Amino acid sequence: MDKQRNWAGNFQYSTNNWHEPESVEEVQQLVSSLKKLRVVGTRHSFNSIADSNENMVSLKKLNKVVSIDREKKTVTVEAGIKYGDLCSVLQQHGYALHNLASLPHISVAGACATATHGSGNRNQNLAAAVCAMEVVTADGSMVTFSKEKSEEELHGAVVGLGGLGVVTKLTLNILPTHQMRQDVYENLPLAQLESHFDSIFSSAYSVSLFTDWQDERFNQVWLKSKLTDDQTISFEEEFYGAKAAKENLHPVPGVGAENCTAQLGVPGDWLDRMPHFRMDFTPSKGQELQSEYILAREHAYAALCAINEIREHIAPHLLICEVRTIAEDELWLSPSYKQDSVAFHFTWQDNWADVQKVLPLIEAQLEPFQAKPHWGKLFTTPPAKIQSLYEKMPEFQQLLLKYDPNGKFRNAFLNQYIFHDAE
Repeated sequence: MDKQRNWAGNFQYSTNNWHEPESVEEVQQLVSSLKKLRVVGTRHSFNSIADSNENMVSLKKLNKVVSIDREKKTVTVEAGIKYGDLCSVLQQHGYALHNLASLPHISVAGACATATHGSGNRNQNLAAAVCAMEVVTADGSMVTFSKEKSEEELHGAVVGLGGLGVVTKLTLNILPTHQMRQDVYENLPLAQLESHFDSIFSSAYSVSLFTDWQDERFNQVWLKSKLTDDQTISFEEEFYGAKAAKENLHPVPGVGAENCTAQLGVPGDWLDRMPHFRMDFTPSKGQELQSEYILAREHAYAALCAINEIREHIAPHLLICEVRTIAEDELWLSPSYKQDSVAFHFTWQDNWADVQKVLPLIEAQLEPFQAKPHWGKLFTTPPAKIQSLYEKMPEFQQLLLKYDPNGKFRNAFLNQYIFHDAE
């Protein structure tokens, strides 16, 4: 068997020992019998977070919706299900999720374990929807984390980076289904954010700004609005100096919009507007690399100006940069723990040699703002620095040691970034 790679093709996993259990019982048998293992979802991480030198476990066959509880307004799913598949089932039953990532083809467990997020001033990351989860821990036994059992321990476990065990089921909070519309504007001057950052990002349910950093402007503004919102939605031809787009656009300049969700204010179901890319579009492989940094929202404009100072170093290697906001949460290893945040997401050309030189420049510019890198993307931030950014890191280390005392689920990434100098 050839060495396996991640979705983008930039990372090669370190072992040929792959397992694809078809039941929770099989997962328990595997965990009991193997000395070391790591779990992958849809392989959308760009770094070594999910890697193992010994055994890889894929949950892609554990992909069912288990149940919908109409009274509690929750859905329970197997961990390997993709958001796109879950959304279709929820919609059929009259329900929705509070948010989605830009790509709906990622697994629920993988997105939650790495604190992946969508956008919106009042919208928490995807993991914040988890109210219970079942995990097969190191001895093969099943442990349930839930708000009823221990809300504090659940807050530690949800963004678990794969270190607690094999997540087999998650229960998520759900909402009534609703319609949305998406409106796109072009050429928003960066200077507009100095006085209007809050009003721009609160102007719709979900707001994304895109720039290629060629100059001091955002190429596109994407506004996703719930049609059930109380406020009357009337979109003008101009938005803080940006002009309404006359056709559907792709975030990356020059790329056709056929794979993007519908724009131009056309109403549609939430699942067909909230992601940037269509559910029925299957990305075979991303010819790209990704990095992302999350920091307190109060520093957004100053941090953007700091990035702007080095845009001539960024632009030649960049496909697109997206700016989004995320509401604060209580999850220990979430970059938005107890702070309303802004995220700067960089989609790079597929050339690690070049990107590797640019990331330290970005990280240096963002250093004053205590920016945290996304757990599943590419970064060069030192381990000691990352540990210092998480108030609950000592408690998280203890939680992993409690459920995995011998490090069965530990890999080089966790040793480096979580247990660096901790033991």
